[in-house]
Amino acid sequence: MNLFLDAFAWLFSPERLEGPTAIPVALAQHLAYTAISVLVAAAIAVPLGWLIGHTGRGRDIAVAVSGAARAIPSFGLLVLLVMLIGVLHKPEAAVISYVLLAIPSILAGAYAGFEAIDRDVIGASRAIGMTPWQVLWRVEVPLGLPLLVAGLRAATLQVVATVTIGAYVGLGGLGQYIIAGIPLRRYDMVLGGALLVAALALVLDGLFALTQRAVVPRGVRASRAAGPGAPGSSAGAAAAASDTRPVDRSPVLT
Repeated sequence: MNLFLDAFAWLFSPERLEGPTAIPVALAQHLAYTAISVLVAAAIAVPLGWLIGHTGRGRDIAVAVSGAARAIPSFGLLVLLVMLIGVLHKPEAAVISYVLLAIPSILAGAYAGFEAIDRDVIGASRAIGMTPWQVLWRVEVPLGLPLLVAGLRAATLQVVATVTIGAYVGLGGLGQYIIAGIPLRRYDMVLGGALLVAALALVLDGLFALTQRAVVPRGVRASRAAGPGAPGSSAGAAAAASDTRPVDRSPVLT
């Protein structure tokens, strides 16, 4: 209990707001590494995942690559890239390692979102004359967004955890308090740093949970609320696509 009190005393000390190792500075570094890495990973993985989900081609390769990438130890990959690229380019090496670790979750969320769509919805969309491009952007993308956001959520939490150990190679962030406190036996600092990382992860996880709920199309929410046996529930997913656009196509799809 005393250790927790010491940790909170360390956290709320006025010294934590001043200097290059101040908590706001470390928090900004942590968020910057996380945001840049997740955005770069999303720019690579989302189009690739959508292509796999839309065409159905390359899924086995994507699953194999994603599984292999998830087995790579984060700390080992970070240290390896820093040694290969050079100590003068540690930030670049760190971002590359974070991007590689974030891609599998986003890729899986992107193509799984398309695969989870009822094939009858795709068939109905084509039956009313939609082009493949319209099926992609007006049906598959809106209906696949919840699982894509789930993938972004998992990737972000993994990057937040990995950025913590990036302090071992001098990259700053909230992990610097943990890395610096262990050899000094400053366990109040170690626990304070751990609490900051945990709080940041919980806040980001909560924001993504709200986003994941918000991107569910209204038609899907209405269909779920009505239950599987409700009239027209099988067309709920198709109606969801029309809810994302000003054009009302739901009577046609039903």
